[in-house]
Amino acid sequence: MKTYQELANTVVISPKKNRLLHYDDSLKLVGTGRSAFVFLINNSSKAIKVFFPNYTYIAKEEADIYIALHDISYFPTVYDSGLNYIVMDFIEGRTLFECVNQGIPITAEHIKEIDAALLLASNKGLNPSDIHLRNIFITSTNEIKLIDVARFRQTKDCTQWSDLKSAYVLYYKKRYFPKKIPAPVMNTVAFFYKKQLISFSKMG
Repeated sequence: MKTYQELANTVVISPKKNRLLHYDDSLKLVGTGRSAFVFLINNSSKAIKVFFPNYTYIAKEEADIYIALHDISYFPTVYDSGLNYIVMDFIEGRTLFECVNQGIPITAEHIKEIDAALLLASNKGLNPSDIHLRNIFITSTNEIKLIDVARFRQTKDCTQWSDLKSAYVLYYKKRYFPKKIPAPVMNTVAFFYKKQLISFSKMG
């Protein structure tokens, strides 16, 4: 079996448009983010996150933050990292985005668990940031897991999670509110939110 470094080296990404050109047969593409591709390593419970050529600087920062969070079960364990990759637990489950899209209930207990995870991270001197529906998982065993922690050391105040909680209380928990929402609708709301054209915090 190839080493993690060798597996990462098989991932060829076009530096112009960050298009995936090639990867080893022992990898299965399971996710594409703003800065990396994520693969399941076949016959294992591990994933390898390989960063785009112009985002490799994030790899060490994110790996270091995961290591700082290693004793908090809400975050995946990191097993190896390099100049452009991180190897961590593969999370079986659905993101909150997928839950809303597929009509899978998000409970008040889930929200409390996310709060607990973020508080534990804060207690380590980190500043949990960039918390959105695609980087929070409800696992197949109904546990909460959070990923994409690269921005947990930024100094500015990030209100995304408090805004999401406001939206949860103001809308999602209401009996009449649809619990299954098409992805294009959610993406449109996220676009307007980023442009600061809507603000849940002002409504709460």
